[in-house]
Amino acid sequence: MIRTLGLYFFRRYITMMAWFLVGVVCITFLIDFTETSSRYADLPGYTVTGVLYLTALRLPLILQQTIPFIGLFVGMATLIGLNRKSELVVARAAGISVWQFMAPFLIGAILVGLATTLVINPLAAWGKRQGTEVEASWRETAGRTKPAPIPWLRQTSGKTDVAIGARSVLEDGALLVEPVLLHFDPDGRIALRQDARSAKLEDGYWNLTDVLETRPGEIQTRLPEAKVPTNLNAEFVQQRLVQPESVAFYDLFNKIEVARSFGVSTYALETQFHSLLSLPFLMVAMTLIAATVSLKFSRINQSRSVILGGILSGFVLYVVTVLVRAFGSSGVMPPYIAAWVPVVVAMALGATILLHKEDG
Repeated sequence: MIRTLGLYFFRRYITMMAWFLVGVVCITFLIDFTETSSRYADLPGYTVTGVLYLTALRLPLILQQTIPFIGLFVGMATLIGLNRKSELVVARAAGISVWQFMAPFLIGAILVGLATTLVINPLAAWGKRQGTEVEASWRETAGRTKPAPIPWLRQTSGKTDVAIGARSVLEDGALLVEPVLLHFDPDGRIALRQDARSAKLEDGYWNLTDVLETRPGEIQTRLPEAKVPTNLNAEFVQQRLVQPESVAFYDLFNKIEVARSFGVSTYALETQFHSLLSLPFLMVAMTLIAATVSLKFSRINQSRSVILGGILSGFVLYVVTVLVRAFGSSGVMPPYIAAWVPVVVAMALGATILLHKEDG
């Protein structure tokens, strides 16, 4: 009987998850399509088909970021639905403990978390890289640049001391989109700023195109191209400027090892790696939070304050998780602590509350 009931609860959870995912995907697609259309409508490369493609590319990343909240709402909706039909009451009357009928939901949460890490994340990373290339091609067609790109790297070769930033990195580090180069004099003051449409890494130099040069106290000048000597290679640039969100889960470990070999900080990559590892357990924590506010029997409707409390608790957990991950990415705390501690604490609190309810 327990196995049959467990399969029934598991099917209810997966069905509810599927409906929520369809709804979130549709709503997110419409919102992002509208926002993207308004942002790029005046660019020469703009087409409705192109915006639809760009929105589809960004969809997996948005879904990956929202999946913990989806897990919270799915858990609450499923348990409240079972409560309204008195199915949980019958299960408890049959002597089934809270852990026995919660097991299918926790297993479902783990499977959804694993699917997010192993399937959705690689799609999100690929989509982010492809979307960056599409945006770069549109801006290049329009001949526009944006100042103050980040992140930055610094190169020192001979008498040159240059800080380089780029809005995005393409071609495995060999091409910078909308770069900014700051040249420093021996006293550490900025002697020259170069804003370019792109910077191609050639053998021993950066080849800048459509360059706007700014010197202190002088009129700006625009050049069709310029060459800046460098001792950097493409792999180092790619590792230094890589965005963790653009690296698939399967490649993160290798990226971390390569970055360490170059002496590049790996805090952000390590935090991303541990965050993806802990995602299935974050889904479990969200499901436990949903259970703590949804197991009280209510035939007609659930207490609004209880439901609001569950949503607020999940939101606080999500905000704390994101905040602590930021600390891990910046090196304030070890990445594994930043990724795992909020999840473990939330799971422990949820389990403690359920044990209290079970004993009561």
